[in-house]
Amino acid sequence: MRGGRVQVIDLHKSYAEVPAVRGISLDIPEGEFFSLLGPSGCGKTTTLRMIAGFETPNSGEILIDGADVSRVAANDRPVNTVFQNYALFPFLSVEDNVAFGLRYQKVSKAESKRKVGEALEMVRMGQYAKRRPGQLSGGQQQRVALARAIVLGPRVLLLDEPLGALDAKLRKTLQIELKSLQESLGITFIYVTHDQEEALTMSDRLAVMAGGLVEQVGTPSEVYDSPATAYVADFLGSANILDVEVVGPAGHGRSTVRLGGQTLTCRGDASTDTAVKLVIRPERLTLESTGEEGGAIDASIARIVYQGPTTDIHVRLTTGEELVVRRPSERAGHHAVGESVTVHCRADSLQLLPPGALG
Repeated sequence: MRGGRVQVIDLHKSYAEVPAVRGISLDIPEGEFFSLLGPSGCGKTTTLRMIAGFETPNSGEILIDGADVSRVAANDRPVNTVFQNYALFPFLSVEDNVAFGLRYQKVSKAESKRKVGEALEMVRMGQYAKRRPGQLSGGQQQRVALARAIVLGPRVLLLDEPLGALDAKLRKTLQIELKSLQESLGITFIYVTHDQEEALTMSDRLAVMAGGLVEQVGTPSEVYDSPATAYVADFLGSANILDVEVVGPAGHGRSTVRLGGQTLTCRGDASTDTAVKLVIRPERLTLESTGEEGGAIDASIARIVYQGPTTDIHVRLTTGEELVVRRPSERAGHHAVGESVTVHCRADSLQLLPPGALG
């Protein structure tokens, strides 16, 4: 099997004059695990359904390996789809479910049996070939759905929140399995999810969507560490997003800003005396001296929220702003509400949002 390159060019889709997708463009190389990430109603599933052929765009192009498939029937596209509800036939055995699509291809019984066996082994379900879906757990049913999709040898596999119905622990296990399967097959995966952890864990690259538009495309680290907009910073992980005043340039793509009565150095360029937003990830702040370039701000602890392995310490600056500092729980136990502390901020942990990215 090999992956297919998918290009989405200025794609639009509306329902009864209500826009769902408003001119998005994406270029997904062959063999990439690409995620569409965003909340309900952002247009990610509509985009996936248009690539699959279940919806017809109002305008724009969908290219697979250079061929426009925008008006090609779903069953004639080199893609297959895995749904959240699995859509298995309850009256068929596991192996018959997986073999179902091969009935419509010119495949001998011996070849079909071989392909089904290989697909089931790939997802570690070979020993359950004779069972019915009702005799399987949710995670096992999901593996069967994957086998049924990959047995047809699609160049692109579309996955519409396939782990959404599973419990948290099983989701984590299957995230690793899915990524491993994709790497071994070389198929292009396009994965729809509202779960940021899923997107960060599995994706080679991801697109964060909102309101039918793509806010940012990049690797998980690029999107997390250097969000292009306040929306991306807030949606992808926890973030302190604060209004600050630019004091001046600091050279090498950095600026100085005023926060909590202190002057801090941060990444990004902006004009002096401009009101902009600063993004600070909670885990990048400390309550001890780091000895690194950046700055320190006096504060007091307003609230402590225990979250198992980590603890969020909410601190209030002397100027009234609040920050969240995330610490390993074993290092947070000695702090108390009302305690005066100093928050230390490294320059490379502070990201100034570019002009026009405040929405």
